[in-house]
Amino acid sequence: MKREDVSVTQRRELVLATGNEHKRRELSGILTGWRVLLPRELGIEFEHEETGDTYFENSYGKAMTLYHALVAAGRPCIVIADDSGLSVAALDGAPGIHSARYGARDDGTQLSAAEKNRLLLNRMKGISNRKAFFVCCMVLVSGPYRFASAQETWEGEIALEPSTAAGGFGYDPVFLLPNRGVTAADLPEQEKNRLSHRAQAARKILRLLDK
Repeated sequence: MKREDVSVTQRRELVLATGNEHKRRELSGILTGWRVLLPRELGIEFEHEETGDTYFENSYGKAMTLYHALVAAGRPCIVIADDSGLSVAALDGAPGIHSARYGARDDGTQLSAAEKNRLLLNRMKGISNRKAFFVCCMVLVSGPYRFASAQETWEGEIALEPSTAAGGFGYDPVFLLPNRGVTAADLPEQEKNRLSHRAQAARKILRLLDK
């Protein structure tokens, strides 16, 4: 059986299993020494339905789907995928792995990030326990039988109102860091890249890549 393992010594580039430019920019600042590409830059149309029951299942599924698409296109490359979510204690862990698809309009279309944040705050009205945490599971694939995974969390609380800061994305404007008195959206990019769930998982993956 022919193996399509990718040698990391061939080229220091990897493909991120997403079309999200925010994630690419964030990971590019963490995975130093590596060029982070999006599938569309290699002419790959990437889509993977997140039907897993865990962050790992979703992340692994995305990584393997993209890896095999790259091999089929004659462009094997190291792939990284992540599945992230926000869990709120008072909401029994919701939105959790459904964070990206939290709520929906009457016609079934997804809410915008701002609408999801407002929905979350509405469901938290009158609730004093506002503890929450982000989760990120990241999977690296360098061959059909070679992968590594890292999962990390970031503790915080749900703010009373969303931040108006321009930084961050997703649920960052409502994720409060009590010891700093600011949300994740208020943090300078360099600081967020040191503290966040995605940054912690990515640094573990980076150690594996550099080895």
